[in-house]
Amino acid sequence: MKMKRNKWSSLWLSIAIITTLLLSACTGNQDPGQLGDSGSDSKGNTGDLVIAVLSDATQLDPHLGTDIPSANVYHGKIFEGLVRQDANMDIQPALATEWEQIDDTTWEFTLREGVKFHDGTEFTAEAVKKTIERVQAEETASPRKNLFEMITEVVVVDDHKVQLKTAYPFAPLLANLSHYAAGIISPTLIDSGEKVGQNPVGTGPFKFDDWKPGQEIKLVRNDEYWGDKPKIDSVTFKVVPEDSTRIAMVETGEAHIANPIPVTEIERVEASDSMKLLRSDALGIDYIGFNTQKEPFNDPRVRQAISYAVDTKAIVEGVYNNVGTVATGPMGPGVWGHNADLTGYEYNIEKAKELLAEAGYEDGFKTTIWTNDNKERMDVAEVVQSQLKGVGIDVEVKVVEWGAYLDATAKGEHDMFILGWSNMTGDADYNQYFLFHSDARGNPGNRSFYSNPTVDELIDRGRQETDPEKRQEIYAEAQAIELEEAPAIFLRNDESIAVLGKNVKGFWISPAEIYMIDDVTIE
Repeated sequence: MKMKRNKWSSLWLSIAIITTLLLSACTGNQDPGQLGDSGSDSKGNTGDLVIAVLSDATQLDPHLGTDIPSANVYHGKIFEGLVRQDANMDIQPALATEWEQIDDTTWEFTLREGVKFHDGTEFTAEAVKKTIERVQAEETASPRKNLFEMITEVVVVDDHKVQLKTAYPFAPLLANLSHYAAGIISPTLIDSGEKVGQNPVGTGPFKFDDWKPGQEIKLVRNDEYWGDKPKIDSVTFKVVPEDSTRIAMVETGEAHIANPIPVTEIERVEASDSMKLLRSDALGIDYIGFNTQKEPFNDPRVRQAISYAVDTKAIVEGVYNNVGTVATGPMGPGVWGHNADLTGYEYNIEKAKELLAEAGYEDGFKTTIWTNDNKERMDVAEVVQSQLKGVGIDVEVKVVEWGAYLDATAKGEHDMFILGWSNMTGDADYNQYFLFHSDARGNPGNRSFYSNPTVDELIDRGRQETDPEKRQEIYAEAQAIELEEAPAIFLRNDESIAVLGKNVKGFWISPAEIYMIDDVTIE
């Protein structure tokens, strides 16, 4: 607990000395086991926040990002964008203080003054221009380039005013500018030619300090930050693959936060005297994807058959312990553009067998289902393996480490696979484009390698339509086709859960599943 000042003015000298020594020790580099007892310094800061995570970051360059474990390290911490989203996913000022849509294809942003990058470089409109040009450049090979492909010109009006011109009216531009790939990078670093991911430099409330791959990443408070300074001195993301160990670390005070945690441990956490459970709605979706490039998954009847043969309700209840809700389509109800008329696939073994016979697989076939080393996903794989035996499909479960898993599924080496998609913008375009558009096949997000010209056209139209009702109709039609063609089984609308020490205050997880730590204190 936080040390309290003695309210009596007369203290024995020996007690004063002991207290002084204890306070001095608490502000030093403490063993992780003592972090839960660290005291506040004169600035009100509360030591090193330790977050025990399952997976290490794959890289720290926002323009190369494709995964949440990486984004959780740098998004809103090392790097900031022109705008950000609040807890309701509403757009708020960040490095831009205000903005105006001058015409259908021109947006003007007034930039915050007096901001500096971690390397001392001044933040100006030129930094915005260099960042957007970098994410768009072919040599960067950004998997998130398509978020900004509609921007045709970045006009520097003056040091603190910039205009973005687009090829066509683009409704979700502000939402896309809140994405981690829109994080503004130091122009000095860009010009140096050094790899951004090795020494990332932004304007955020935390600065990159150290990365021991496979072990931990440490960020330290940016004392020159333009906004409210974080209340903690530093944050360490400690990689702990074992679920039980992550929870035990919080229980003993060796870590302050653990995420993810197995849903089977919820009751244990809730009954603990030293831990508490955080549950919050998320915009992501968990799914089982099919590699539609490979036989037999290039036949939609096979994909539909498996969709009927997998009991998603039983999986949400039995594996996820009712954390989250059963998905009925490609996007959850919290995402703008969700089609509420879709009902998903019912559990129907006979229908599954009928479709397999039509496709020429009356006797079933052998295949594999890939997953990373996440307990729930491994459990889902085993349940699916068992359920598909009922229709003659022999499934081998293949568990792969996170980074290797992303690489392999980006290259299309898999058959079936289990993954999640976190909506970082709250808009349908983000789900639709990156999960289902032909141009996003592979690393950008479409790891089902799904391709349908009609769906591509609808997604492109949705990007250019400014009328919200018409956009809604376009996305509703696209989702209906995607559900019918079944490039994936949509399992669950996500809910974020994490374990916190009871001495941790001010931590929350955004609907985009990003850790929010600026207001964290450790008591």
